[in-house]
Amino acid sequence: QVQLVESGGGLVQAGGSLRLSCTASGPSASTYSMGWFRQAPGKEREFVTVISWLRGITNYADSVKGRFTISRDAAKTTVYLQMNSLKPEDTAVYYCAASRAGTYYLPKNYNYWGQGTQVTVSS
Repeated sequence: QVQLVESGGGLVQAGGSLRLSCTASGPSASTYSMGWFRQAPGKEREFVTVISWLRGITNYADSVKGRFTISRDAAKTTVYLQMNSLKPEDTAVYYCAASRAGTYYLPKNYNYWGQGTQVTVSS
């Protein structure tokens, strides 16, 4: 069982920045690809970004490319999501998730999920 704990959400004005963190613990926690998803009220959970566990290859949703950056620590147990130039449409609960395999942008391929952290961007 892998546990994921997110932190760093909050309220920010449009154009501002936030950095989210997600720390994984448990057996083989460092051998999972780590992704961020978000879910706005009344909408489905959507893929934001992922970093592969072995080579650290990253992928981003088109809506956040050039504004968000995913990174991780050397131990591969903490991932960060740096969010710049935030827009009101980025408002959502952001979830960290861990995946062993499968198409990276599909939530069903993630084995473990954090509790989520609220990000609110005011206009």
